[in-house]
Amino acid sequence: MNHPERILVIKLSALGDFIIALGAMRAIRTHHAGAHITLLTTKAFESLAIQSGLFNDIIIDQRPKKFDPAGWMRVRNIFKAGRFDRVYDLQNNQRTALYFRLSNMTKPKPHWAGTMAGATWRDVISSKATEPAPLRHARLLALAGIENVRDDDLHWLGGDHDVLRDLFKIPEPYVLIVPGCAPSRPEKRWPADHYGDLARRLYGWGLTPVVIGTHDEQPLAQTIITHCAQAIDLTGQTALSDLPMLGRFAAGAIGNDTGPVHMIAPTGCPTWVLFSASSDPKRHAPQYPWVRTIQRSKLDDLSVNDVMNVLKARDFRT
Repeated sequence: MNHPERILVIKLSALGDFIIALGAMRAIRTHHAGAHITLLTTKAFESLAIQSGLFNDIIIDQRPKKFDPAGWMRVRNIFKAGRFDRVYDLQNNQRTALYFRLSNMTKPKPHWAGTMAGATWRDVISSKATEPAPLRHARLLALAGIENVRDDDLHWLGGDHDVLRDLFKIPEPYVLIVPGCAPSRPEKRWPADHYGDLARRLYGWGLTPVVIGTHDEQPLAQTIITHCAQAIDLTGQTALSDLPMLGRFAAGAIGNDTGPVHMIAPTGCPTWVLFSASSDPKRHAPQYPWVRTIQRSKLDDLSVNDVMNVLKARDFRT
């Protein structure tokens, strides 16, 4: 009796990177249609991974510390118990390089697709710092015989227009405002006062500003509302799975280089992303023709007039 092929996909973080990798994950599932596919990821993305329907099992990475022999033994046991035929490493960092070494201590050793020396299918082009992740993923998978890697439009997260109206009751047309970012990266955040002034001007164009983010970003929303009382605060009220639905029916979206923007852009929503010098739009911006970027060395130096000079009312969906 032939057993299904056993595949492990590794993608740990962050949110935007996880969303970008979904196209590669779907291509792996299509290529290995009858396989038993396991995802090794972090707790934050477990729900999205389940909803995607791409995986038979999900293992949560426990991220062992450098001096944690028991933790590293648990990682080794993932490979020992999994008896994987193939591993697709879509993370390719120092941590997964260690995982690769641990996998080599098991029998049978899995075939590995990644950037590490000794990998079965090795992407030796050192372009990680300058090249968008989708191109890297497509090239790596092509080495392993997987073609037609395409972006995932997040259609599987669903939500039609009636659901949107019932859940959020937003006056249309509306524009999404994403003023937050990772707390550890304040240099990637355009000032909330600027977003407030922008929201006021967008309302003057007949667009309802809708602020989205986590509960911790509610103070940013309140600052925006002091400038534009008509803005709607949805911070802390949406799940990650709600963001594609909001993007699907929005007139547009404007935000910082942060994960929620990567969940909005695949839906076809006209999107403007604001960048500081701390990250490269060519590498980190969502790679769609309807996404535009605006960059300054310091986002504090980006004025509202600068942004308005890029935005055009006709570029928003109506």
